[in-house]
Amino acid sequence: MNFKAIFISLMLVAITNNSSASQAPPSTRAEIDALFKKLQVSGCQFNRNGTWYSGAEAQSHLTKKLEYFENKNMIKSTEDFITHAASTSSSSGKAYQVKCGNNPASESRLWLLDQLNSLRTAK
Repeated sequence: MNFKAIFISLMLVAITNNSSASQAPPSTRAEIDALFKKLQVSGCQFNRNGTWYSGAEAQSHLTKKLEYFENKNMIKSTEDFITHAASTSSSSGKAYQVKCGNNPASESRLWLLDQLNSLRTAK
């Protein structure tokens, strides 16, 4: 096999691998976007590895994680997003937290599931 044939073969493999990654279904993305908006407008803070962040900063971080897990075809539902991307730190394994006003901090998983339930109930 010559260099040109090897190159073409490698390019086809790369294209095939990239095309297998997909975004979450549109309805799931809509729910995730609504959760991001709720986090931003709530005034709540988001704790990641011991540091508190604004809703906008949390959204930026969680969007990157969402894209990472989408590229691995692991996001088929909003619950998948919450479980894989928005509950724990991939680096430390520590649970993320959400703190709203003077209320005690709670696990982000619980807060997001509660917000998701509210979204779905309002429909």
